[in-house]
Amino acid sequence: MLRRTMENRTMIPPVAQTLASLGTVQAERVKVLPAKLIKNPLRTLALEAFHSRNTALDAVFYDIARVTPDEAEALAEASVREGDILLVPPSGSGPLRHFGSVEDFLRDGTAVGALAVAGVGSSSVGAAAFARNVADALGQPVAAVVSGYGLADVLTEALGGFFFFGALNSLRHLFENLDVASRALAADLERGSRLTWARTSRDTQTVLALLKAPTFAAGLLIGHSKGNLVLSEALYALVSDDAARAQERAEATRIVTVSAKIGMPLPFADVIDVMGQFDGFGALNSRPVLGTEHVVPFAWHSTNPDFAWPGLGIGIRVTETLKRVLERPRSAQAAAPLPPFLPPLARPVGDLPQILTAALHNPAAFGRLTPPT
Repeated sequence: MLRRTMENRTMIPPVAQTLASLGTVQAERVKVLPAKLIKNPLRTLALEAFHSRNTALDAVFYDIARVTPDEAEALAEASVREGDILLVPPSGSGPLRHFGSVEDFLRDGTAVGALAVAGVGSSSVGAAAFARNVADALGQPVAAVVSGYGLADVLTEALGGFFFFGALNSLRHLFENLDVASRALAADLERGSRLTWARTSRDTQTVLALLKAPTFAAGLLIGHSKGNLVLSEALYALVSDDAARAQERAEATRIVTVSAKIGMPLPFADVIDVMGQFDGFGALNSRPVLGTEHVVPFAWHSTNPDFAWPGLGIGIRVTETLKRVLERPRSAQAAAPLPPFLPPLARPVGDLPQILTAALHNPAAFGRLTPPT
């Protein structure tokens, strides 16, 4: 039987818990595969290998043992896509729920404490696991936006995803048309999709729409790895579209980036960058001019505490780490100043991919997005 109670799972050794969860997820994917093939055979054949690989990656990089077997089955059956929203409560507070649009999520009206975006494998299970860790830290439900779940990420996924996302992930917008074209064969073609050469990805669009919504009041934005880039893109687009709204959000929002330091636009200065002591992956994908507010001893790029890799380190315990860093007063979380030997525009130039993405929304705001820091 695939179903187990969480009480029984706690008796399993840590790594075995993760492997058992991975086996459950992959088994559920196989079970629903025939229905997916009937609905859209070409899209399913093109993406299924990527999705299965991403789920396996997420077993390494996210604490998927926190996702129950029933939740894994629900995620497999729902065919969660890039940009969809998961409402993830703390452990033991009920099952997660899936929303296929921002409108459906906002109509539900459930208050959330944070908006979370995972990154490495970009599967719905990884997104749910990361959000569950955050929810357990806050004691409140968390909205998780599923990131990079289509052919738009085929280039960076082929290169291993996280290794080159700092530079190459900005190219994913050029491949968005492949994803749109594949959806054209499905009965549920995305409403409003257009075959434009360059447009923001659906994950960024979803985050931006939530930030613009007056009823969305999450006080924390948190990302891991590539998810930090999605948050940055959405915030730059918000500044471009509505500077007054961006100022309101900045005054009420804290940002935590995990495992990759990505620049955020002014006025979003309350940023806590968390890095593992031995996180070479994250260092490759970080802006070197940004300071690190919290270093997790002996940790690497993973947030799965079940995986301790010889020579790399242990996984970051997101729940405990987040509780610790959020104890700092807001006034202490100013953006780290640039070293004096760097020119004033060094940081905006490092954020050029996000700035160009925001310029797609509002070309006239390009100058406002590159102020001296």
